[in-house]
Amino acid sequence: MILVTGGAGFIGSNLVASLNDRGVTEIAVNDHLGSLAKERNLKHRRYAGIVSPDELFRWLEDRKLEAILHMGAISSTTATDEKAVMEANFELPMRLLDWCTKTRTPFIYASSAATYGDGTAGFDDNDSPEALARLRPLNLYGRSKQRFDLAVVERARSRVPMPPQWAGLKFFNVFGPNEYHKDNMRSVLCKAFPDAKAGRPVRLFRSGRPDIPDGGQLRDFIYVLDAAAVVLWLLDHPRVSGIYNVGTGEASSFNDMMQALFAALKRPPNIEYIDMPAELSGRYQYLTQAKMERLRAAGYDAAFTPLEAAVQDYVTRFLDRPDPYR
Repeated sequence: MILVTGGAGFIGSNLVASLNDRGVTEIAVNDHLGSLAKERNLKHRRYAGIVSPDELFRWLEDRKLEAILHMGAISSTTATDEKAVMEANFELPMRLLDWCTKTRTPFIYASSAATYGDGTAGFDDNDSPEALARLRPLNLYGRSKQRFDLAVVERARSRVPMPPQWAGLKFFNVFGPNEYHKDNMRSVLCKAFPDAKAGRPVRLFRSGRPDIPDGGQLRDFIYVLDAAAVVLWLLDHPRVSGIYNVGTGEASSFNDMMQALFAALKRPPNIEYIDMPAELSGRYQYLTQAKMERLRAAGYDAAFTPLEAAVQDYVTRFLDRPDPYR
């Protein structure tokens, strides 16, 4: 059995879907299912059962698992409750790491590109403690992920016992089906789709830099199906451990994404630009672009879906359907 924490969330539910595509149904989903929005993410899925977060460690007692895929987290970049964020994003995964070490269970977890801060130091996934300690995240979420990454690699370097496989994945700008419950943390594409479909203009932020046009801010957009494929590849390659970027290695602008959206709808682009909210001033990334050499060197050779093709698939197979869930 495989445990997927955050299994009713965005990336987690897509992992369950990708495992189902392989014929795997012995999956335990660990998540809060208090809202219909998240429950819908699993309505097409097959799994063995739901484990409440409050019961997780009791459930784990005397249990043997094939792997833990830890996708659960407080992922809001605007979260300010440090105690709650550190409990969810540091203390809980440390307990899971200890359990996986004791039981010799592979442990694959979600880190984040938010650890890179404003990107001025680059996006090199060097996983030495020294390199990780130099990063300067812009928010509490990014700091919590950095703290856990650092604790893991420091433990690995000290040669104390570790799980037989451990891997942290720095997901970049993931978008795709089943993100609908994320409210303001949904991708720009998901938020813009209703307006584009209804013939209204979509809105993007004006640029605050003279060298970047309005809507020209750049992101490494990666389709969630590709992100899930990396996780499954790691399951297939248990000798690969470390912290790796999960992006495409190519940055595209928000304008590019919106143009792909209108192309998928067979409509001319209709984009308006609005001022950036004051709360984002000084904390806004103008570029994210993953360096993918380390994951490629580890053996991952699958292609990543180009932005236009990924947007086309997301729009035509999910967003523009009565049932948009994967």
